[in-house]
Amino acid sequence: MMTMNQLERKLQKADQKQSYLYLFCNFVSLLLITSYAAMMFSPTVLLILPEGGDSRKQVTMIFVLALFGCVVFTVYASGLFFRKKSKQLGTLMALGASRKRLAPGLFREVLILSSVSSLLGIVAGFPFVYLLWNGFRLFIVDTDEMRLQLDYRCLLLSAVFFALVVAFSCVTAYRYLRRTNIIDVVHEEHKNEPVRELGRWCGPVGILLIFAGAVCGYEAPAVYMNLFSAYPTGLISIFYAPVFVGLYMVMLHSVVHGWAGKRKHPYKNIISRSMMKFQGKQTVNNLLVSTVLIAGSAFAIFYIPMLGAGQVLDVHSRPFDYCYHYRMDQTALQQEEIQKLAAAHGLSVKDFRQSSYLILGMDAIVRKEDGRRFHVEHVDLNESVKVLSESGFYALTGEQIVVPSGEYRVVSTSTESDIYHYTNTGTFLTNMATRETIPAKFGGYAHYDFLAGPPGYYLINDGDYAAIASGLTPDWLGTIAFFNIDGKDSYAFAQDFFHTLISCFGPECEYAYFYDRVAKIAAEEADEVYWGDTDSMSKISFDAPDASDFRLYWAYMPKIRILDQNDFLRSFAVYLMMFLFISIICTLAALIISYTRCMTITLNNRYVFDDLRRLGAPPAFLAREVKSQAGTVFRMPSVVGMTAMYLLYAMLMFGNDRQLVMGEIAGLGACLIILLVMAGIFYAVYRITVRKMCEELELV
Repeated sequence: MMTMNQLERKLQKADQKQSYLYLFCNFVSLLLITSYAAMMFSPTVLLILPEGGDSRKQVTMIFVLALFGCVVFTVYASGLFFRKKSKQLGTLMALGASRKRLAPGLFREVLILSSVSSLLGIVAGFPFVYLLWNGFRLFIVDTDEMRLQLDYRCLLLSAVFFALVVAFSCVTAYRYLRRTNIIDVVHEEHKNEPVRELGRWCGPVGILLIFAGAVCGYEAPAVYMNLFSAYPTGLISIFYAPVFVGLYMVMLHSVVHGWAGKRKHPYKNIISRSMMKFQGKQTVNNLLVSTVLIAGSAFAIFYIPMLGAGQVLDVHSRPFDYCYHYRMDQTALQQEEIQKLAAAHGLSVKDFRQSSYLILGMDAIVRKEDGRRFHVEHVDLNESVKVLSESGFYALTGEQIVVPSGEYRVVSTSTESDIYHYTNTGTFLTNMATRETIPAKFGGYAHYDFLAGPPGYYLINDGDYAAIASGLTPDWLGTIAFFNIDGKDSYAFAQDFFHTLISCFGPECEYAYFYDRVAKIAAEEADEVYWGDTDSMSKISFDAPDASDFRLYWAYMPKIRILDQNDFLRSFAVYLMMFLFISIICTLAALIISYTRCMTITLNNRYVFDDLRRLGAPPAFLAREVKSQAGTVFRMPSVVGMTAMYLLYAMLMFGNDRQLVMGEIAGLGACLIILLVMAGIFYAVYRITVRKMCEELELV
């Protein structure tokens, strides 16, 4: 005679596969959230990603996507577990067990499963981070600033997610215990959740909504500022909402209709399509979450080739091996000293060119902020600019440009891809020592890539140059020099030159390129505190010349071809590792969700396959139906997520300057190769999943 307790344990043992799946889902969700949060709060990362910068905003945005995906994934796993659990509860109720009798055992089991799996996921998150991070350091690049530091306040986020998992499990358990119809409880796992069928128009309309939402969301902030002279709040992101509506419609079309034509073969894959349709709500939700995660993964990984391709092309196309500049109040290296330094390394210098430049103040029409609102006004001293004369530009480049008196040219790239850095609203230049001014209006662009880029150089008439230079003190005068190495360059010489050059500068030059001395003077004269004196972003140190922030931001950082080629990974190591890590997290989450959904299809529809087998369906036919279902689960999110993000990234690159330059085209080509690699990974996991599904259904 079997007791009720023995029967309950036997039924629990029969549902072990579903329990393992629930444990796995919770474990993976907490592992991903904990590891991502550990990176988000890591001082190593926060020190490199500037507060308020685009990089940190991108990291946060993708984290929200991953968090959304893990929440939906966990809720789905919990619902799936209880759909299977309902059969056990219904059987015990039919045998006379009361809800009061079943409640303690059910809640105990739920609390143990959800708590243990979640805690294990939290604990495993930290070794996961260490393995990935230190693997990057071991096999790719290692620097002092890549020593991983963790801020364990990240556990607060994990604790919130842990509480959500446990609370939702208990609420779901209570809801199932409240069921009154025992037959409904027993057959809960066989209930279908069909979606409302829309016409075949929903797929194409969904695609249009995705593109419309992307354009509207991207342009909405600029339109809002132009209309209301105010900065938009985060609510402006609502204009991206059509993207998600469109994604849902595309996934719905994939589940209900599919994208292949049915006129020639209307009954092809009819069984798999019917299964997908009758469980449409679950499938569409899973496809939607996987698509968002794959899009986030692609967005993160694209950062690496877009940064790398532009850097490689820029360094390769430079006309000179070395470029450095300095203020005249500093004792910087002269040509003879560089020749001696090169000779010590068995090298010689050639093509040495140099020119003086002026550091002047420029007026501008700027935005003045009052909270979120702003107004436009003219400011006499807005920023400092580095100004070359016509003859100085010729001495450096060999190009003769005539600039009319009273005008200035901005030195830009040959494609003018960096012009968004400049406002071009200045009307006069100011000598910061005497406060004398000369009129100077924008007269167009001069093109020389090696001198382009923020803060950039301005070009004026020789006569205007001589007039405004009168009375300038050495700290407002500068010299810029180019030179090549005769033959093959030496990394050792480049390092020696770089560190020797730094030793020539005093602490008065220990600041970032965006620290503006003219803006500081203007702020002090207005009895205001200059932001650069309070913001840690502008603080760099001569004690750490190999640190990323020094190499990227020092105001007098030289351009050295061989250093920039060899130290690219060193300079951008933390950036690259962070975005690679994000991509790995999102990809893993998407793969696990897709795998779990496919195995769920197998468990829920096993009786259908058994019936088909009894009706004479051969294993090859059933295996083909399995592949059809798994193919939709893996293929649609991959295709839509990758394609949408690739097109969005191309749109962002084009939107910066209304063109795609060679570096961006090369970067997009590299992104396409990465997408092919990602597609290969998803295909490999798809094949493994199909094999597991066939094994579960005993088709192999």
